[in-house]
Amino acid sequence: MALSVLAIALIVALVWLWPKLAGRGWKPVLGRIGALLLTQAVLVGLLAAMGNRYFLFYTSWDDLMGKTGKPKLHNGPGGPEAPIQAIKLKDTERVDIANGGNPPTAGQIVGIDVTGRRSGLDTSGYVYLPPQYFQPQFKDRQFPVVVTLTGYPGDARNLITRLQVPRLAAEEITAGRVQPTIYVMLRPSQTPGRDTECTDVPGGPQSGMFFTQDLPEAIRATFRAAPGAKAWGMMGDSTGGYCALKLAMLNSDRIAAGASLSGDYGAPQDGDTGDLYGGSKEYRNSQDLIWRLKNLPPAPVSLMLTTSLDESNYGATQEFLKLVKSPTKADQLVLPTGGHNFKTWVALLPDVMRWMSTHQEVPGAPGGPGGAPGGPGGAGGPGAPGTPAGAGNVPATAPKP
Repeated sequence: MALSVLAIALIVALVWLWPKLAGRGWKPVLGRIGALLLTQAVLVGLLAAMGNRYFLFYTSWDDLMGKTGKPKLHNGPGGPEAPIQAIKLKDTERVDIANGGNPPTAGQIVGIDVTGRRSGLDTSGYVYLPPQYFQPQFKDRQFPVVVTLTGYPGDARNLITRLQVPRLAAEEITAGRVQPTIYVMLRPSQTPGRDTECTDVPGGPQSGMFFTQDLPEAIRATFRAAPGAKAWGMMGDSTGGYCALKLAMLNSDRIAAGASLSGDYGAPQDGDTGDLYGGSKEYRNSQDLIWRLKNLPPAPVSLMLTTSLDESNYGATQEFLKLVKSPTKADQLVLPTGGHNFKTWVALLPDVMRWMSTHQEVPGAPGGPGGAPGGPGGAGGPGAPGTPAGAGNVPATAPKP
């Protein structure tokens, strides 16, 4: 708000004072240059602030400047194996639908702080609990989990306000197109100021360990989350999408399904990432998903890839699909148009949720995989997207955003 007022005031002042700065000589020239530079600087700052407010790239000045300490291992007095409070529950929120403040009909959003016992990494985020979680007839029911990740740097809040995960989940679950599911919403990096790309960095943050060992253990200890890989899925946008695919492919014994919204298939190394691989070409290759399909045995995992004909990852997505071999299974959703933004991802997300629901299974749950107790049908009903990758692959097509 202050930048907006300042920008308007400077523009008005520049127009008003310009005749006085129009003279000859070095003083008027310097005055004109200074006035233009100051106005431009404020306008650029205003645009940057507006972009950050929309996308929540950075949450504080320290986050912007990369001022972070080293990750601290949080151990009790008994040492590394001592029990710790892995998840601290924070405030609850209503869901942005009609009657969204009533958990048995809309579900509920819960703020969380997560501490990783093995990795020593901390992060904050949110959990969406479905309506059935609060209904007496399901008091003993365990639910599948979908970990949902933002892009980098992003903010977990984006998943509520921009990607609208809780709202869309509540609508899909209520309609019976998605089975009751717990959605855990986080950033892809637990080290502010560094883009770890969900990698176990040699001598650095063990981000992969956090997501595949610490987080599942913490969620299952706190919520009624179902055990086993078949009940655990990951999805994300941009960097979060790459993480979802990679962590599923590298940990198929823990994660049965991964879905990527406009994600790439390899991690960059730049000023935000630093050296992710300890200088090892072999380790870097192992984190490149197309390289893995070409050179390593396929993993027994199900994947969903989304893109559009306008997206920069469209070509790489088609290459990825051509390389997929059983037991890896891959589907895709392709929009005819759409960019790397929330409007595109929100248009795709309901179909991705339905796809994910058909690939998750809770042992002993009514209806088996994709079953949706309390709703009119399972997630595999009309509208469920996806065509298996392989010979004659035909992309599923979502509606234009």
